[in-house]
Amino acid sequence: MAYVKWTFIIVFWLLVAAFLHYTLPQHDIARITDTYERRIDPGQNRWFWAQPDVGSEGTVVNRDVFFIQTRRADGDVMVYRNEDTGWGWPPYFKFDTSNLQAEAADLRSTAAEPVWVAIRHYGWRAELFTIFPNALSIHRVEGPDARVIPWTAIVILIVLAAVGWALWVRWRRFHRNRIAPAFDSMGRRMDSGGGLRGLFGRRRP
Repeated sequence: MAYVKWTFIIVFWLLVAAFLHYTLPQHDIARITDTYERRIDPGQNRWFWAQPDVGSEGTVVNRDVFFIQTRRADGDVMVYRNEDTGWGWPPYFKFDTSNLQAEAADLRSTAAEPVWVAIRHYGWRAELFTIFPNALSIHRVEGPDARVIPWTAIVILIVLAAVGWALWVRWRRFHRNRIAPAFDSMGRRMDSGGGLRGLFGRRRP
């Protein structure tokens, strides 16, 4: 049973970590090489695409999606989608997809004259499943070595840790004051009454 217990605990925390890693905002330093728009037909990977832009028809299956192509200082290529999150999840309340695309197009540069930007985003890039991170904002930085402190992610993690600690403390207190005494009392009744008969009482003739 110990293996089952620890397997469940490890799988649970791995799922929590993956959820937070996908949802919390991250920053990449790169230069924008191109911006474009492409017709998308979400299939089995529809969970990794946002909903249609706010104000458009919600039942549309295929739609045009903005993309932002970038290249990092180490030469790696990263492609971001640019979609509204609206009132849905994650709760970034992003409604300015078109404006962000215009900003990205204005910041395009070449390797000879690079313009470095910090791209705030959430999500993963998986070529096998055609999954792209969603760009949330873009701002210009001094160079490829610029450091951006993820204050939003830090604050959210601190709040979650505080809430988790508070719930754990209350659960331990409830377990110590209510559950543990109930089990101790149950065990004493079984010991004194000869097993289950002591727990449920002796049957009357």
